[in-house]
Amino acid sequence: MKTYSSRQLALFLSAIFTLMAVFFLFLNYYIGHSVFTILIFSVFFFGASFFLIYYILNRYISDKIKPVYKTIRDLPVSGKKLGAKTPKNPNLLSDVKSEVEEWAKTQIQEIERLKDLERYRKEFVGNVSHELKTPIFNIQGYILTLLEGGIDDPKINKLYLQRTEKSIDRMISIVEDLESITKLESGELKLKMEKIDIVRMVEEVFEMEQMIASERKIVLEFTHKPDKPVYVLADKKRIMEVISNLVNNGVKYGRKKGYVKVGFYDMEDHIMVEVSDNGIGIDKKDLSRVFERFFRVDKSRSREQGGTGLGLSIVKHIIEAHDQTINVQSTLDEGTTFTFTLEKAK
Repeated sequence: MKTYSSRQLALFLSAIFTLMAVFFLFLNYYIGHSVFTILIFSVFFFGASFFLIYYILNRYISDKIKPVYKTIRDLPVSGKKLGAKTPKNPNLLSDVKSEVEEWAKTQIQEIERLKDLERYRKEFVGNVSHELKTPIFNIQGYILTLLEGGIDDPKINKLYLQRTEKSIDRMISIVEDLESITKLESGELKLKMEKIDIVRMVEEVFEMEQMIASERKIVLEFTHKPDKPVYVLADKKRIMEVISNLVNNGVKYGRKKGYVKVGFYDMEDHIMVEVSDNGIGIDKKDLSRVFERFFRVDKSRSREQGGTGLGLSIVKHIIEAHDQTINVQSTLDEGTTFTFTLEKAK
């Protein structure tokens, strides 16, 4: 919609009033007024009406709009003000229109962002409650059984205490993982950067995961094992956690007699690490959610094996804390590949 300045409106209205006055004067022309008198009167009438209308518009319209204009600029959006802009032209009405449109657009985006945050908050609270509910109910059941006489039965008391300990360990794992994510997000957790051999680190992870992999008859191997060490600059403990999570995921969701492979690719200043498997894969609609807290591809299997659903979220935060990126590619029933980069050590 086109907007007009107060000057343009004043000219337009003045012209209309002048034409109306001239029309009536020409009617009177035939009564005895000369053409010259009519023209002089028309010019005077046009000028007077222009300044009068222009004053009224500025006094009673523009002056009322200016506070609204200022208020819109000062309204906070996501904790920030829109900020005053130097107008490209003196057209106040046009400036107000563009500011209102910009403000409305920003408010719509802010509302959508808040809706997404609210939806994520509700889902997160629900997931935390669900994850903690199972071990809590288990502990409650074991303790009640022991209190009702099971503690005197040597066949039951030790077994139920061991199961209680296992449920407590699961709760501790969930809390510790949540704490790690919080520290990574807030920047509270400082990385200890050092020169590490990423190839040797992967070998250590393979050794730790070998027992579980053997039970599922899954082979842990390098895509192409480098002949010499590959050094990167990273936090050793955190990157060990990243590789352990990715390899462990490959074992959990892998097929029996399948594989989990780790490869390295030189990218000038960086090394790209690739962890792939030929497991159950991830549906295309779920790919964007794999790094969300508590998201699982196969919930039943992950819970059976003690997963908290926070591993990949921690992985993403650790890689981003290194100012690097991580990506995932997957095909359902064919396998999944995670790739992330690390800075080369000089």
